[in-house]
Amino acid sequence: MSQRDRRDYDPSEPSTSSGYRKTGASSSSRTPYSRSQESTVREGSEYDAGPSSSSTYSEQHGAEPMAVDPAGGDNKSVQHGRRSFLQTTFVTKPSNLVTKKGTSGEQIILQSNYFKLLTLPNWCLYKYRVDYEPEEERTVVRKGLLKLHKEKVGPYIFDGTILYTTARLPEKLELVSARKSDNAHIKISIRLVGDVTQDDPHYIQVFNIIMRKCLEHLKLQLVGRNYYDARNKISIYEYKLELWPGYITSIHQHEYNILMCCEVSHKVMRQQTLLDILADCYRHNSHDFRSEFCRNVIGIIVLTDYNNNTYRIEDVDWNANPSSTFPKKTGENVSYREYYWEKYRINIVDMTQPMLVTRNKPKERNANKGDLVYLVPELCRATGLTDNMRENFYLMKALSTHTRVNPEARIAKLRSFNERLRKEPKVVEELKDWKMTLDTNLVEVPARILPPEKLLFGRNTIINSQLGDWSRNMQRAPLARSKELRNWILIGCDRERQNIEQFVRRLLDVSRGISFRVEHPRIQWIRDDKSSTYTENLEYVLSKFVPDLVFCVVSNNRADRYVAIKKKCCIDRPVPSQVFLQKNLCSRTVMSIATKVAIQMNCKLGGAPWYIENPLKGLMTIGFDICHDAATKGRKFLAMVATVDQSLAQFYSSITLYHNYEELVEQLCMGVSKAVQAYRANNKALPMCLLIYRDGVSDGEVPQVYENEVGNLKKKLEELYYGPNYKMSFIIVSKRINTKLFYRRNNPPVGTVVDDIITSPFKYDFFLVSQVVRQGTISPTSYSVISDNSGLNPEAMQRITYKLTHLYYNCSTTVRVPAPCHYAQKLSFLVGKFLHRPPHSQLENQLFFL
Repeated sequence: MSQRDRRDYDPSEPSTSSGYRKTGASSSSRTPYSRSQESTVREGSEYDAGPSSSSTYSEQHGAEPMAVDPAGGDNKSVQHGRRSFLQTTFVTKPSNLVTKKGTSGEQIILQSNYFKLLTLPNWCLYKYRVDYEPEEERTVVRKGLLKLHKEKVGPYIFDGTILYTTARLPEKLELVSARKSDNAHIKISIRLVGDVTQDDPHYIQVFNIIMRKCLEHLKLQLVGRNYYDARNKISIYEYKLELWPGYITSIHQHEYNILMCCEVSHKVMRQQTLLDILADCYRHNSHDFRSEFCRNVIGIIVLTDYNNNTYRIEDVDWNANPSSTFPKKTGENVSYREYYWEKYRINIVDMTQPMLVTRNKPKERNANKGDLVYLVPELCRATGLTDNMRENFYLMKALSTHTRVNPEARIAKLRSFNERLRKEPKVVEELKDWKMTLDTNLVEVPARILPPEKLLFGRNTIINSQLGDWSRNMQRAPLARSKELRNWILIGCDRERQNIEQFVRRLLDVSRGISFRVEHPRIQWIRDDKSSTYTENLEYVLSKFVPDLVFCVVSNNRADRYVAIKKKCCIDRPVPSQVFLQKNLCSRTVMSIATKVAIQMNCKLGGAPWYIENPLKGLMTIGFDICHDAATKGRKFLAMVATVDQSLAQFYSSITLYHNYEELVEQLCMGVSKAVQAYRANNKALPMCLLIYRDGVSDGEVPQVYENEVGNLKKKLEELYYGPNYKMSFIIVSKRINTKLFYRRNNPPVGTVVDDIITSPFKYDFFLVSQVVRQGTISPTSYSVISDNSGLNPEAMQRITYKLTHLYYNCSTTVRVPAPCHYAQKLSFLVGKFLHRPPHSQLENQLFFL
């Protein structure tokens, strides 16, 4: 870190813009970290076996994703060069759309995790700015000082700066309050900014602010954006974790009413400070503990209990420590240790620890509080789960006991939450002040169960996809499109010769049963399972001839070996590859495993195990996904997978590197152009209709997606089609939503679609349940069509989307998103996590990333 960089850093409390800091005694000259320095004294099923394929609990049991926040973020969609948009209602529903409801299927009634606002206030809100003299930075104190004048102000909402009231206050209102801590007299100036009428975009947001005040009345604690019940925390001692139960609420205008969505959530809190993590790093690797600590903490979210704020760690400054000083607003220099004692009565024990670098929230930056800030590791608690934790089967199983709530229990929790709101006197008073009433019943929603899809296998075999799982029915079904595997290489350790040869015989046997012609492989025996041994043998073999496929048997899912194999086969010497875990050679379910491996190998050669009936001639579907490069900050990848045949079972893929949003838009348009050309090369004609599914977009990003991605894509298609002669639908896919649906106190049947009541009047949208879960409550997927000239009616749009969830060939069940999206996720994960660069273009017509 340069001296100039360090000068830009500000302390966390207060944040100043001057940024000058004097460094205390260097931590490197002191005793390294030990447990005695920790205390803070306060007064007051895939068989291409990469590391990600380890047997995690959720993968084995097909359970719903746990509602817990990851260590690296708040589980929101990835943002790329996000601009600041006013939170207006962005209308994407076409003006000529008569109805967005489908018609087919069995009609049923569901319950949802929404409550209706029964009585709506008919008030005009007044918006004021509140200033304090002398300045008071602490929001909690600012709120307390204003609260002393509640009788004069009346019902109000106050975030520390902006005040909303239902009654117009006198102009130039000035109040005086005494601050309890020092009895200082603080002048409060309240200045009118403007009115907020019912058609104002901020009007609906007031309901959300009122509800958040109600959550505070329930004694819930704000952590990040959501509220959690620390009093009812669940301790998981063996992993030093705490689970804080909580609720996520949001109030919006839906089709006919204003509804409140309420979701049961959990926050994982580690019983570890960042100083604890530093001590662990030193114990594990005393020679290079600094690098290990940086790898462990940069990018994670931490909670500072003294002000209940969360921060993302950006860097570590090893030249600073708690005795380093910074200038207060008065110009006086104060050390971090002195500051925390004076302000919070916190005694920092370890004076050798480095300082953590983070950033202020945009709102605080705008308030001249600076950009970069400093935090003390001893005062920061790590939140969320690390990747290593998520790969720990037993840890995830322990968490799932509490977080995977079945539908009946979830309904009970929602009703209990509603009852808490109705019985808490302060909440009752708050809602009464604002003339609001919340329904006691969950909102009922009309829905339809789409007809089950027919899956077309070889030799005119048809299997019904009833219940979204056809695993048993397809065990001996011939492949719809079978390739031949004549020349392939198997690399395995000589000490496993007997087990490998026996597995090969079984693999050849099951392949014959599904009409997949596989010859005996050429086997390359190796002396050990080092990464270098695999790469050396791969280079030796692949330099002499190019086989149809490479099959590597590995002893475990070590990441470095997997990376070495995949880089060799995806980049250096492009060839489809299969990595297989040694433990599966003699598994009790070895025949089932061998069948799945055979199907996967056939797919990597360009085959397809089954088709669906596609009534839309000339249709091409495209899925996009985005990911960060795990190795290099600032590098991101855009992955695209497209169908290029009438059966929607032949694929073209590409993945490109980008650094900012402008590059993303350019690469997205280029990707669609390449996909269209691949379709033309395969069919001797351009596609007649394109369905583009875009994953990883939040509501706030939809305007820029529409303006930039859709806008530029239309221009690119006009070039390809020589004018506006194309048909295209651009569909936003959202998996991380809070909506839950219940059918007779259970999960809805697979194929359930909802296109009314809880959908948005401003969107052409629908919810689809396209996956079966064995545990917990299922989460539907939200689809929003933001641009459409395809000519498809809502019924056709819903049916083709559901059909596409049957074409993910890594499993014999339906999946949460259309197969092109799911394939794009697989490709982006492989590149972002392991390869860190795009694979060779020779592989773009094969599902090599399965």
